Amino acid sequence: MNFVTAWPLSALLAWLLAWLAHRLSLGLGPDMALAAGAAVGVALALLHGQRWRRLIVALGFPVSALLLGWRPEGGSVAWSGGWLLALALLWWLYPRRAWSEAPLFPTPRGALAPLPGQAPLPAGARVLDAGCGAGDGLRELLTAYPQARVEGVEWSRPLALLARWRARAARVRRGDLWADDWAPFALVYVFQRPESMPRVWAKAAAELAPAAWLVSLDFAVPGEPAVASWQLPNGQNVWLYRPGRNAASKPAN
Repeated sequence: MNFVTAWPLSALLAWLLAWLAHRLSLGLGPDMALAAGAAVGVALALLHGQRWRRLIVALGFPVSALLLGWRPEGGSVAWSGGWLLALALLWWLYPRRAWSEAPLFPTPRGALAPLPGQAPLPAGARVLDAGCGAGDGLRELLTAYPQARVEGVEWSRPLALLARWRARAARVRRGDLWADDWAPFALVYVFQRPESMPRVWAKAAAELAPAAWLVSLDFAVPGEPAVASWQLPNGQNVWLYRPGRNAASKPAN
C-alpha cells in the first residue's frame, strides 16, 4: 500500500508531518514554523489527484492551528493533543469507509427543482437518496416530489441521525448504499465522485426497473447518454438517466 496517497491514511500522515515540520521549525520563530507546517501540508496535498482530497489535506494544518489559538495578527501555537481530539471527532462523524466515497458536500438549494418536469413520478413512488449525508439532497427531493415516499441511506451514523432530524418527512436509515437494493425505487439520486460513476451505473442498470430514473449531481456517467441535464448557477450540472431501460434493451448473453 502506498501510504502517501492511500486515502484516508494519506490525510492523517500529511497532517502529522505538517505538525512535525511546525514543531521542528519553532526555533526559527512562530511565523516561520507556521509557514513550514502549511508548506508541508500543501506539498503533500498536491500528490492527490482529486481536488476535494487536495483541499482536505492542505487545510488540515491551518484549520487545526486556528482551532488551537493561532490568529493572523500574530501569536504562536503550542503543540497540543487537542487536534487529536478534533481528528477523533471527525473520524466518528465521517468513518474511514465513508472517506473512500464522496466527500460531504451539500446539494445546492433548488438544484433538483426541474426534476418533476423531466422525470414525473406517480404519487407514492419511492425515491432514494443513496448516500444522503446531512440531508440536503433529501430536502430537495421532498420539495420536488411532495407526494413521493422519499428515503435516504447513509453509512455515517451521526450524519444519518442529522439527516433524519433535518428531513423529518423522509425515512432515513444507516446502511451501505452499495449493498442496498435499488429495485423498489422509481428514482435514485446520487452525489458521488467521478471514479464511482461506473459502479453507480452498473448497479442502477442491474437493479432499477426500465421506467426508473437515476439522477446524478455534478458527475456524468462516462460513455452513457443522459435523458436530460441542466446547469446550476454555481456551475454544477445535474444529469438524468434511465439505466434500467438501457439494460432492458440489451440482448442477453
